[in-house]
Amino acid sequence: MAERSFVEEVKKLRLGAGECFRGEGILAVTKALLESGVSYVAGYQGSPISHLMDVLADAQDILAEYGIRFENSASEATAAATLAASVNYPLRGAVTFKSTVGTNVASDALANLASGGVTGGALIVVGEDYGEGSSIMQERSHAFAMKSQIWLLDPRPNLPGIVAAVKHGFALSEASHTPVMLQLRIRACHVHGEFTASDNQAPAFTLSEALNHPRRDTSRIVLPPASFLHEQEKIRERWPAALKYIEEHGLNEFFNADGDDVGIVVQGGSYNTLLRVLERLGVADVYGDTRVPLYVMNVAYPVVDRELLRFCEGKKAVLMIEEGQPNFIEQNIATLLRQAGVDTVLHGKDLLPVAGEYSAGVLLDGVRAFLEKWEKLPSSPSAPRPQAAAKPQRVIPLKPLGELVHGRPPGFCTGCPERPIFAAMKLVERELGPRHVSADIGCHLFSILPPFNIGNTTMGYGLGAAGAAALSVPGDRRAVSVMGDGGFWHNGLTSGVANAVFNRSDNLTVIVDNSYTSATGGQDILSSTARNPTRDTGHAIEDAVRGVGVKWLRTIRRTYDVAAMRDTLREALTTPEQGPKVLIAQSECMLNRQRREKPLQRKAAAEGRRVVRERFGVDPDTCTGDHSCIRLSGCPSLSIKPNPDPLRTDPVASVLDSCVGCGLCGEVSHAAVLCPSFYKASIVSNPTRWDRWRETLRRAVIGRLQRRSAERRVRHAF
Repeated sequence: MAERSFVEEVKKLRLGAGECFRGEGILAVTKALLESGVSYVAGYQGSPISHLMDVLADAQDILAEYGIRFENSASEATAAATLAASVNYPLRGAVTFKSTVGTNVASDALANLASGGVTGGALIVVGEDYGEGSSIMQERSHAFAMKSQIWLLDPRPNLPGIVAAVKHGFALSEASHTPVMLQLRIRACHVHGEFTASDNQAPAFTLSEALNHPRRDTSRIVLPPASFLHEQEKIRERWPAALKYIEEHGLNEFFNADGDDVGIVVQGGSYNTLLRVLERLGVADVYGDTRVPLYVMNVAYPVVDRELLRFCEGKKAVLMIEEGQPNFIEQNIATLLRQAGVDTVLHGKDLLPVAGEYSAGVLLDGVRAFLEKWEKLPSSPSAPRPQAAAKPQRVIPLKPLGELVHGRPPGFCTGCPERPIFAAMKLVERELGPRHVSADIGCHLFSILPPFNIGNTTMGYGLGAAGAAALSVPGDRRAVSVMGDGGFWHNGLTSGVANAVFNRSDNLTVIVDNSYTSATGGQDILSSTARNPTRDTGHAIEDAVRGVGVKWLRTIRRTYDVAAMRDTLREALTTPEQGPKVLIAQSECMLNRQRREKPLQRKAAAEGRRVVRERFGVDPDTCTGDHSCIRLSGCPSLSIKPNPDPLRTDPVASVLDSCVGCGLCGEVSHAAVLCPSFYKASIVSNPTRWDRWRETLRRAVIGRLQRRSAERRVRHAF
């Protein structure tokens, strides 16, 4: 079950010419694909465009009406290779995944695609996951576009601009026989707005026509000597064709180009932030009217020399706003100005940070410095004279946020079934000593942070086992690697498990099986237990692991059983049996489970039906204040509160109302032989007569026992 459903929103995709489309950026992309006559769409989910795949999945009936093939790709490489359909046929195809990890995984297919070129429009929609909101390494798509000569679009983040970029992307690709990359920043993916829709278009050339009339052109196949000609073709034919299309259709935009003798060059994706900054500085308004000339590069690569020189002509100075390092565009412009003999002063990283996201605050400082340097800031209004009778206002100094708020590392959700896996690892570590643990991409990567502090490296999605490949010494301490079920099907089966079998590794691989890719939003995969009407699911990970030759295999069906998890881990690390060992730990993602069950429980309670919710608690009279439960669990619902016993000063453990009743805290305490202070309580909404009678009886019996105990203590006291 995906974390978000677009069943209602996708109905807007049927809007026709002249109608107003209102919605989110990713919905606008899907609508633009339909209006462009796309033949096939593929992709791999991942932030910040994971929901684009969810939109496409929910819109499959609409796609099918137009004969559009939709693929949930096994990886980004699979998605990119799908674009091979556009090499020989005038088929428009689009793929989507997040950057830069997605482009890294897909690099082989993309490089081959860019080398041979395409006949039909090929569009790669990448979520530019860069900046403070990123979940990956800090790199950009720009370098890959330059390396493989793929044209890179970076549109202004508004719905009309995004829709136009999709349509022009296909046309630009066909005009230059080159794949085009459309990068969407996080804010562009989820910006809301409106645009005037056009009619959806059926593909001009269908997949059936391609299958029934196969075409073959050896000059498009990347094999010497053709591959040597491709490089020349890129420069002599494709590049000029791309520049011609970009200029003729005005993909890049000029705003008040001749309005002053200084100007700013900005990538389209940063336009909204820049406009807000200029408005704050008093040189623009919120509607886009600016006194400072702007050249907006909706095409980040290639740079259009004639447009840049025309913009810089007659200007004393220009500021280039380019996020990240290296400053590819700034270097390109510097070379261009020097070769053309233009004496315009170029500013960029000298006034702006070398690396990092250009947020509004960061950009405000840099643009202000640029305008002040060239005396272009409007004079500030004179301050009002203070009244003689007015009392001086008391200024409260602001402290840095870090001094006011305690740092809190990201961690597992309340009730996460992956937490007990690492709690069991800590218990085994206490017995057998620390181990090298190769981590992987996914929620389980939170184990590297407190309270578990488990994990030495992470090399990529599904590469957990491969990351420990060198550390396999027969007879020595076994290394442990971790990967999720999504990573397993993405890359881990071949690069990790099969590789370990082939090389006779003696390490242990733990595969966390949530029944879907929890980290990317709960999308179905091969081993999903849910029945998917459009995909083939239910293929067990155990079968695949055995199929590549693993002999030592164990499966834990309920990860919350910490004792069983601990014992199985101990067995895997101490057994004399040689060869790769695989432990599959199964339990559904609690966050997705709560998303599914809570609305049903609220509905049932509102209808007057009996609903039972389980919660755990701590008996303050029994709790010793040791807090080992917190150190071994780290659950956000575990906290502390003052000790009710006046003779004890240590605070006792407490369970907050956010508890989802997974039982891990009690399981950890039992497995670690800590304390018996945990108890389970059932909260009943709309109780029956039987429930009320049992509660009355329970209170009477317990009350009587408590009174007898109190009377006995009084008698002994005297």
